[in-house]
Amino acid sequence: MRRIGLLGGMSWHSSIEYYTKINDAVAKQLGGHHSAQILLDSCDFADIRALQEANDWAGNDASLVSTAQRLVDGGAEAVAIATNLMHKCAPAIEAQVDTPLIHMVDSIATMAKRRGYSTLAVLGTRWTMLEDFYTGRLEAQGIKTLVPDEATCLEVDQIIWDELTQGVFTDASRGRYIEIMNDLKTRGAEAVTLSCTEIGLLVPPEAAPLPAIDSVDAHVAAIVEWMMAGQNRPVIL
Repeated sequence: MRRIGLLGGMSWHSSIEYYTKINDAVAKQLGGHHSAQILLDSCDFADIRALQEANDWAGNDASLVSTAQRLVDGGAEAVAIATNLMHKCAPAIEAQVDTPLIHMVDSIATMAKRRGYSTLAVLGTRWTMLEDFYTGRLEAQGIKTLVPDEATCLEVDQIIWDELTQGVFTDASRGRYIEIMNDLKTRGAEAVTLSCTEIGLLVPPEAAPLPAIDSVDAHVAAIVEWMMAGQNRPVIL
């Protein structure tokens, strides 16, 4: 089994989901007492958030590159950023760290194609929805994307930062997210990608009003597929 290095803590609420789901998938495939070989570097998210709020993405690049290199030095054979937004820093890691990066957006595109979706609504932070690093990468792989209007994007973003990343999950926010998903469905979305790792904790895929891809589930599937390469076993997605 290959060893994965996770850049976690952004937020720790979803990092728990990564650790649990990766281990669960490995245990189901290998049986017995098998568990996943994981190195987890969990940051103090307040430091990352301060750089985001200052729009200091060079600072965040440097922070995540340092974390990824630390994981590689510790024995990780590939790394994965356990959050959607911080894939803004993926190009810096790919350029400066000599190990594969398992990219979350690629995993979502793969899952969408396997399920037959060609048009995805994207819900996440305002950067994720409105900047090209995320939706552009999906579009480049043949997946059309839809996002809310800018005012609604800011509303979605505020709920993420004021509530979800701090472990607060309310019925009011759940209802509002479902309303937004319904609007995107009427605009032609075949499915929605929950492109903030905490959204699936608020609105699980089975509670969404249209087919949903939880970004954590898609990313975990890709990570486990990479970890299990060479095992000569089918990957359970």
